[in-house]
Formats: sequence, C-alpha cells, structure tokens
Amino acid sequence: MKVLKNEKHQGYSPVLSQISDNQIHGDYKESFFIGIEGSNDTPFCRANIWPNPDVLSGWQATMEKYHQEALRVCKAIARVLALALNVDGDYFDTPEMLGNPLTFMRLLHYEGMSDPSKGIYGCGPHSDFGMMTLLGTDSVMGLQICKDRDVKPRKWEYILSIKGAYIVNIGDLLERWSNGIFKSTLHRVLGNGQDRYSISLLAKPIRVYLHKFFRHVHFSVRLL
Repeated sequence: MKVLKNEKHQGYSPVLSQISDNQIHGDYKESFFIGIEGSNDTPFCRANIWPNPDVLSGWQATMEKYHQEALRVCKAIARVLALALNVDGDYFDTPEMLGNPLTFMRLLHYEGMSDPSKGIYGCGPHSDFGMMTLLGTDSVMGLQICKDRDVKPRKWEYILSIKGAYIVNIGDLLERWSNGIFKSTLHRVLGNGQDRYSISLLAKPIRVYLHKFFRHVHFSVRLL
C-alpha cells in the first residue's frame, strides 16, 4: 500500500499498529498522519505521503487548508492562555514556541468494542507531550479524561462533543512551562461498537525550549 507510514510515522497506520502502556493489544483505530512538509534532511519529518490524486481528487489541498486553519485556532487559544498566565498575549508567538511550530495532524477512525479490564482500547490512556492538541470529532461518544491521574482507582469521565466546537487537550510541555498551573490531560478512547471519526492537530515548538521555562516568572492566574 503506497500510503503506509514512513519512518517518521507520516502516512497510513492500520488497526492494532499502535500500542500504549498496560495494553494487551494495539489500539483499535486506524489513522492517517500528516506532518509539516520537509525535505529528507529535515530531522523531524519527511515529505508527506499523499493518496493518488486520481483516486482522491482535491483531498491533499483540503487537508493542507484545514491544517493551516487549525493552526490559526491553536495560536488564538495560545494568546488566551498567555493572558491567563499574566504575560503578554503574544508570548507564545516567538519562533522558539508557536511562531514556527511543529504541527502534526492525524485523521482517526475508531472501531470495535473496548474492554479496559482486558487492556483493550480504541486508544490507550496517555497524555500528549506537546503544548496542546486541537480535536475535532463527530457525535459518537468515546473520549474520556481523568482529572487526577494520581488517585487510585482512576476516575474516568466522558467528554461530550459540541457541534461546531473543538476539544482542547493541554499537553505535557505546557504543564511544565506553566509550573503546573495548566494540567496535562490524561485521556483515552473507548470503542462502543460504532464507527467514530476525529481529527487531531498536535502543536509543539520546533525545538524543545528547555532554557525558558516559566519557573523563571512568577504568575498570578486571572479568572477569565
């Protein structure tokens, strides 16, 4: 299959090909991963793998346009987050952060029935390691979050999808940057036998900006 993923995971990944901790089987999902366009000497990605335009006419242009618009939304959200941390609204716009970010888009299709007691998931429990994830999804239930990962047993809550709205996951990097003011979201997906579709955009800096953590700044949180 010509669109199977490359060594940078761009392209198509079949069901059961991704596995997280504490799982017996791989995730019951298939995905198509789209990164930023890069030459073969770019360390983070390669040129994207696209379906034959004779088979899916206009699909590449549609995905590239969506990628641009979703990134624009991420940057707008980042300005709100900056104000909540009592720094300038354009704080995250620097080239080291979201001015020239790594943004990866994943088109997801979930199927099958999950059983957490047997380690079977649509997507196993994890948190995203970047700054934030923008998630657009259909109306099929499946996404769950755990607000406190240290409490045993963990309590999982379903997240309702709202038509015309995005779900935003805070990533590990933003939790670190904000000194824990914003918490990274532990989440998973449970299949219920229905087909479920979503698109995620994962935003992170072009390089891990370790030397400018927010621990060097004292924050007061504004209630927005």
